[in-house]
Amino acid sequence: MSSSPDPYAVLEDATTIAVVGCSPRAFQTSHRIARYIQQVGLTMIPVNPHHDEILGVTAYPDLVSIPGDIEVDVVDVFRRPEFVADVVRDAADRAERTGRAPVIWTQIGVHSEEAQQLALEAGLPYVANRCLMVDHGAVR
Repeated sequence: MSSSPDPYAVLEDATTIAVVGCSPRAFQTSHRIARYIQQVGLTMIPVNPHHDEILGVTAYPDLVSIPGDIEVDVVDVFRRPEFVADVVRDAADRAERTGRAPVIWTQIGVHSEEAQQLALEAGLPYVANRCLMVDHGAVR
């Protein structure tokens, strides 16, 4: 497996972050991190098939439903490990359609070896088991 990208460099360059598994419930970690993304001036795109809007932003049921003219730099994943491979497949489909490969970022405890292998095969950078909010705070 190839080495993962430098997470700090990824976050220095990112402007748009899709939060897969974003919750509308304020006590959920995905909600707090999505709100943080907004508060620091980045564009946050919630991905959740059960909601039309989260934190005042249109929510999409999956990554492939996000309009192609919206460039997604990072896909921050808040799904159980057994679902991460499907998120990577969606990201790969989207990358093929748009010509832009986002970084797959798995939160702590979300990593999947299968997903990482799929990302590698699809040419998608993969950051495993890191908190985006903590790492972004370190580069601010």
